[in-house]
Amino acid sequence: MYYKKIDSELLDDILDRMIKTVDGSKDDIFEIGEKSREQYEGLVEELKKIKMQVSEVIDEGDKLEVQARLARNRLSEVSQDFKRFGEEQIRAAYDRAHKLQVELTMMQEREKQLRDRRDDLERNLIGLQDIIERSEHLVGQITVVLNYMNQDLRQVGHLIEDAQQKQDFGLRIIEAQEEERRRVSREIHDGPAQMLANVMMRSELIERIFRERGAEEGFKEIRSLKNNVRNALYEVRRIIYDLRPMALDDLGLIPTLRKYMNTIEEYNGKTKIHFQSIGEEQGDRLPARFEVALFRLAQEAVTNALKHAEATEVTVKVETRKDKITMTIRDNGKGFNIKENRDKKSFGLIGMKERVELLDGDINIDSKVGLGTLVLISVPFNLG
Repeated sequence: MYYKKIDSELLDDILDRMIKTVDGSKDDIFEIGEKSREQYEGLVEELKKIKMQVSEVIDEGDKLEVQARLARNRLSEVSQDFKRFGEEQIRAAYDRAHKLQVELTMMQEREKQLRDRRDDLERNLIGLQDIIERSEHLVGQITVVLNYMNQDLRQVGHLIEDAQQKQDFGLRIIEAQEEERRRVSREIHDGPAQMLANVMMRSELIERIFRERGAEEGFKEIRSLKNNVRNALYEVRRIIYDLRPMALDDLGLIPTLRKYMNTIEEYNGKTKIHFQSIGEEQGDRLPARFEVALFRLAQEAVTNALKHAEATEVTVKVETRKDKITMTIRDNGKGFNIKENRDKKSFGLIGMKERVELLDGDINIDSKVGLGTLVLISVPFNLG
């Protein structure tokens, strides 16, 4: 196989294309947030009008209630005294009482419809607010990625000793990054973006449906619209979690690893995953770059055990001390020949090695064919 000589200019060009792709994804997510904000503002205005209408209907209903009560009293009076009141007067009293009662019933139904619409709008606003906040958070996370790519990632070329390995690793990074951005862009376009566009369009039709087809059809459309908003919110949350687990920022490394291992175990079904943490009771959070790197290292090791080693049992142990953190991942999979694997340039192992070296740590891998694999990672740090 022919390999072209790679230099710093080519590496810069690769990184520039990566940054352009990620920046484009950031713009797409920002646009979703802006569309959600516009929808939110429109629903706020509609909610104000609905609340005013509810107040007006209540006032009109109270007046009709008084008139209907007087009409019923009048009907009772003329019905009991046939000598004083003729048949015409009795019929007139009955017609008025009946008419007012019908109007009162319709007014009460109108009040119920407006209250239901008000409640639906308030729930929709909560959902849209969540979408807006999540999209803003995701834009912030992508900004962190861009900063990393513009600064730390440009040092990758100086950290890989072998020139051939440098080229292979760099090309695989750009390939994986571009594929990931295409996937995220495609998922956002086909999922939340389409759903929100549909919400915008259908929200404009609701008033006309109420007017032309009646309340029942209108409420069907509102319920469908609510489901669309809920589905869009679910899709945005799923995409955010795929990019970076929110629990990592909120809870820290250990709870996120525990949740991740439980999820993987449930998903795979036949594989048993044991997770053990020692020293977490000290309560101090690790620096963000340590938590992200260690989570990705554990994720890569467990994925290799399940996907390549076909392991049925995996044990992950994390030991946290004041000056370092040690993580071991052991599986009972089919194992591999380390020398042959090194000759084949396993990019998963190269990537793990690079992550550990960026943290000034050490990684040791012990594996034999048929005897499983042990990955030992040690990273120094100072919580003080």
